[in-house]
Amino acid sequence: MTTNYLDSARKQFQYYKTLGDRTMDQLTDDQLFWQYNPESNSIAIIAKHLWGNMLSRWTDFLTTDGEKEWRQREAEFDADIKNRKELQQKWEAGWQCLFTALDTVDEENFDTIIYIRNMGHTIVEAINRQLAHYAYHVGQMVYLGRMLKGAEWESLSIPRGESAAYNAKKFSQPKHREHFTEEWRNKKK
Repeated sequence: MTTNYLDSARKQFQYYKTLGDRTMDQLTDDQLFWQYNPESNSIAIIAKHLWGNMLSRWTDFLTTDGEKEWRQREAEFDADIKNRKELQQKWEAGWQCLFTALDTVDEENFDTIIYIRNMGHTIVEAINRQLAHYAYHVGQMVYLGRMLKGAEWESLSIPRGESAAYNAKKFSQPKHREHFTEEWRNKKK
């Protein structure tokens, strides 16, 4: 159960990272930093917030509170990333911190209580909390990307009008065990 859960969680985190990657890859630099109005978040701001959250939550995941004293959450929403390169560095650093932390979880420490703002979480609760949070924000990134690209948007899932063909292909295969994210995480850009 422990190994299966951790493997599934890792694949789902990888899937959401891939959705963010594939969204940002489709956009121009200007589109990455576009804001609907001064109160809204650009894709760059959302990615910066995820970076800050990931570093805070996953650094010393098993031993320290997930809301680190050094975190500057309010600053995560400042539009101060200068370019795509800086954005990519933060994005990758956040995900690397997460995946490194996940690699430290095993049968021996799976019962550890994780604290976030002094609230105790089981490992499953802590991982699920972050999985839902990241999916929420990556969804915002995808939605903004789709709006910005319009008709030029390359679908990240089943393209409109192709559901019947997709289902026919799936149901033509024998029943088998596969994580639902597999085809999407491995899809070429």
